[in-house]
Amino acid sequence: MNKAHLWHPFTQMKDYNNADPLIIERGEGVFLYDVQGRAYYDGFSSVWLNVHGHNVPELNEAITDQLGRVAHSTLLGMANVPAIELAEQLVRIAPKGLRKVFYSDSGATGVEIALKMAFQYWRNKGVCGKTAFVSMNEAYHGDTIGAVSVGAIPLYHETFRPLLFKPHLIPYPNAYRHEGGAAAAMEETLSALRLLLQTRAEEIAALIVEPIVQGAGGIIVMPPGCLREIAALCREYGVLLIADEVATGFGRTGAMFACDLEAVAPDLMVVGKGLTGGYLPVAVTLATDEVYGAFYADYEERKTFFHGHSFTGNPLGCAVALASLRLMEERNMVEGVRTKASFVERKLAPLLARRHVGDIRQQGLMIGIELVRDKESRAPYDWEERIGVRTTKRARELGMLTRPLGNVIVFIPPLASTEAELDAMTDILAEAIVSVTEEGWDG
Repeated sequence: MNKAHLWHPFTQMKDYNNADPLIIERGEGVFLYDVQGRAYYDGFSSVWLNVHGHNVPELNEAITDQLGRVAHSTLLGMANVPAIELAEQLVRIAPKGLRKVFYSDSGATGVEIALKMAFQYWRNKGVCGKTAFVSMNEAYHGDTIGAVSVGAIPLYHETFRPLLFKPHLIPYPNAYRHEGGAAAAMEETLSALRLLLQTRAEEIAALIVEPIVQGAGGIIVMPPGCLREIAALCREYGVLLIADEVATGFGRTGAMFACDLEAVAPDLMVVGKGLTGGYLPVAVTLATDEVYGAFYADYEERKTFFHGHSFTGNPLGCAVALASLRLMEERNMVEGVRTKASFVERKLAPLLARRHVGDIRQQGLMIGIELVRDKESRAPYDWEERIGVRTTKRARELGMLTRPLGNVIVFIPPLASTEAELDAMTDILAEAIVSVTEEGWDG
């Protein structure tokens, strides 16, 4: 029935249907179990969102308790208790100035909301010329039309280009792929942004950025200070800053939010993934009072934000998000991520000596290992060689699940992983890489 009826996302179904499909039946801690009972480490947090592990009693209880009250009621013109309580907690921990919470159901819809808010903000203020956006090369912000419009990964986005609006693109600073290294990569980004804003700021509504770590583009880590300078340029030239923290939020980078690493306070911030601990689909777009105030008017003025989703502010999702935040605080999870990240960095360091490991990029527990055909020239493997696919297939055989980004092997474990579990997972990762790139393992 799986092969007969399911169409899987980001999956070539011809390959999938010709292979032995993995079907997960249950989870426990950092493990997922298939229908044959085999256990696998969840080495990519079920697509970057698991925080506390699977089947967590406190999170299960939060959902069942709320289920005994109400499963869902709309936020259109009314409210529910968990949505109110969660909004209060998010404002408490968010970067300074983000005081208004607009709910949705996924990171992509949260980005869509931020783009529309930024666009309408200027119109509501009587500034009709600011209609353009700035994004970055290799950006990924989700798969709705607006989110794809500010995306810039050709493999994912080029097919849909005729449907999209066109943003201004500047480079995301990739130290490994820049001849001059980190300093030169950062200067190229900032110079491009400065020139763009000097000449076009009057037509630009907002810049959207994946702060500190660009995820789907290959786990690219910004040089220190770059995000802070981007924010300063946006302020100087009157352009709103949208921080897409869907992947980076809730402790993943070693801070509650990546923006906190450089004390950046954006005008709009999108969060999702880890918000509910990886349990239910809830996302949030946070806004400043300044942005919110542009929509706050008499009914007759028609400045309302006419946008919403059926499951906006779902009480079950908000209840489990509250429980997840409580657990994060009780267990000092953000501080723990920093300690665990140092352990992982030490464990993976020897891999840099392997002849096909070009770069290891890490911020907190977001890690990308770039495999290259030739280390000296940094020449990549050809797409047809499927080096990332083969390596993750080998890791699965060894007992760990993850997905590649082209030639980049992603390691994003649940934040609750113990040092012993991280030790075992990094051993599997190293063995899979060596097995495929040096010993010719091909499944």
